[in-house]
Amino acid sequence: MRKGRKKPPSRSFGPRVNNRIRIPELQVIDETGAQLGVLKTIDALRIARERDLDLVEVSPTTKPPIAKIMDFGKYQYQKSKEAKEHKKTKPQETKAVRVGFKTGAHDLAFKAKKADTFLSEGNIVKVELTLRGRERAPAFADLGRQKLLDFVKMLETPIIAQSEPRRGPYGWIQMIQTDKRAVQQQKSHHGKTEKQESAPETDQDHGNGESPEAQG
Repeated sequence: MRKGRKKPPSRSFGPRVNNRIRIPELQVIDETGAQLGVLKTIDALRIARERDLDLVEVSPTTKPPIAKIMDFGKYQYQKSKEAKEHKKTKPQETKAVRVGFKTGAHDLAFKAKKADTFLSEGNIVKVELTLRGRERAPAFADLGRQKLLDFVKMLETPIIAQSEPRRGPYGWIQMIQTDKRAVQQQKSHHGKTEKQESAPETDQDHGNGESPEAQG
């Protein structure tokens, strides 16, 4: 039985660097961004080595391909850092918190805590106060709106209202998000307060340090 042919080793991902560049000529850009023109690859490699840098093929599809002289290790580190930062940046989502016209104080506090959690995660929060039956009558309109505003005031997170409360299909709705500037100011004020409280007492805080008898 004939043995199958071995698969060739897969090419590693990423740009070709230094001796992995096999083509004879390149358009070369140096580490300062200056155009060095079309050079023989061997000459471009020599220049990179003289500067203790690497020759990196950055655009293999152009004719001739473009290569740049750079610190490849630093380049890889920067790309890795950017990729990690991109992963950390979550897209802003809209989370819903729904309360009722007759929701009790305990449940309102629980819902407010949930809304604070959503806001701390950077989400937009859709606060909805639902109305049922007679609660939807015009006589209850202003009262329902006020209940929604009172609930929003329960939140510990400083917020910015994206709009005034409006009527929705099931009651009243308001879209809110974190007031990042106010949060930063709170943190700054809290930090200053902690420093003041932890500051050591001086002699001036207790007179000149002498006992009452000595002062007399």
